[in-house]
Amino acid sequence: MLSFLSNNIWGILIVINYLLVILTAFTVLTKNINPTKTISYIIVLVFFPFFGLVVYYLFGQEYRKNKIFNRKHLLNQKMIAEVSTRLTPDKREIKELKDDLLDEKIKLVKLLHSSANSPLTINNDVQIIKNGENKFKVLLVDLKKAKTHIHMEYYILRDDKIGTQVIDILCDKAKEGVQVRLSIDDVGSSISRKNKNRMTESGVEWYSFMPVLFPGFTGKMNYRNHRKIVIIDGKIGYIGGINVSDTYINYEGSDSYWRDTHLRITGDAVKSLQIHFLMTWEFVSGKKVELEESFFPKDACEESVALQIAASGPDSDWANIMEVIFTAIVTAEKYVYLTTPYFIPNEQIITALQVASKSGVDVRLLIPKESDSWTTKHATNSYIECLLDANIKIYRYYKGFIHAKTIVVDDVFCTVGTTNMDYRSFNINFEINAIIYNKEKSLELKSHFFEDLNDSEAIDKERWLNRSKIEKFKESYCRLWAPLL
Repeated sequence: MLSFLSNNIWGILIVINYLLVILTAFTVLTKNINPTKTISYIIVLVFFPFFGLVVYYLFGQEYRKNKIFNRKHLLNQKMIAEVSTRLTPDKREIKELKDDLLDEKIKLVKLLHSSANSPLTINNDVQIIKNGENKFKVLLVDLKKAKTHIHMEYYILRDDKIGTQVIDILCDKAKEGVQVRLSIDDVGSSISRKNKNRMTESGVEWYSFMPVLFPGFTGKMNYRNHRKIVIIDGKIGYIGGINVSDTYINYEGSDSYWRDTHLRITGDAVKSLQIHFLMTWEFVSGKKVELEESFFPKDACEESVALQIAASGPDSDWANIMEVIFTAIVTAEKYVYLTTPYFIPNEQIITALQVASKSGVDVRLLIPKESDSWTTKHATNSYIECLLDANIKIYRYYKGFIHAKTIVVDDVFCTVGTTNMDYRSFNINFEINAIIYNKEKSLELKSHFFEDLNDSEAIDKERWLNRSKIEKFKESYCRLWAPLL
């Protein structure tokens, strides 16, 4: 018997593999998820023995209705109910804003308010920050001035040069008596044990989001907190694409250039950011948060930038941010200018862009010429032809890597946040965006878009169609993985 097993071990393992594949494929089919995603998983399971099972085990498990996220969803609803009265604007203000500015864009306000518990805030001041070096100039100053609390939530926080500066300030402020709470993603972040101990000893409360540790190495690896937000004293908020890492700063003499966009917000929208942070904090810490007055200070803002904070993730019933982007595109009348580092969209977004362009809307897409992922680059390229066929203008940024995640529509609507135009951001990761209804800020972001076009090349349709068959094969191959990326 032992001799038989040893002589046929690989055959036995293959049989076991495909028995498991049959069971897994049946599970995937019965979930009734996106057909493209279903086929992608089945192809991986069938054609990549053993490896396919590992991929599904790590990345294919659906947590949206898992009890972990159901619990978070219930906590979220309870907290929102407790603080909703703090965020409800005056009805007269909303009517005036609707009459003067929004027109049909009121659909976006209603969509977010009903499905994502994202109230419209009126009294805000918004500073658009271009690139990491400019963000940290103001952020470090704001952190040093904190009086009551600092709340930070980041996908990537590394203890390199800039990360150590941030950690130093957090430790100093905690020693001064400022309440410092820090949530970092366990996969994205990298902090030494020494600095983790230093934060703890200084009084910084910190937790990792869904730690991935053996033996608990499961599909939790797939659901990451991709958000990047800071709240200081309940008065100042930061949101956007820039993580805490030297990678995001263009130091003098740097070999690479990183183009990104972030926001500094003061006003009522900071209360919305605060709520989203506290909901995550209850989840990662397992502690009930007592809502303090200092979290929601009454601080008058003289500016009037209308703004909603939209968040989405596997704990929500709807793909809130994707729905807002879709609605913004299909209701556009003049133009849609979109910048994203990762463009692997679902069919809804592709159709929205095509229909908008074919209806006479000026649709332009800006993506990196070189990606930080071979698979992502070729998967993105596989979508270009169908967009060019709809007369969509596509540009590739060559000055460096463009990581900004922005959309501008009709000089009246714009969004900046953490959401990429891909399956992962729409359905898997925890994301957050600022949705802005303001002509001045839209025009400012529009000017940034055209400045970036000066460092980009337009894709010529004829040349693109004549690219090599090898490139086309790479694109087709990588597109199979698109729903999994």
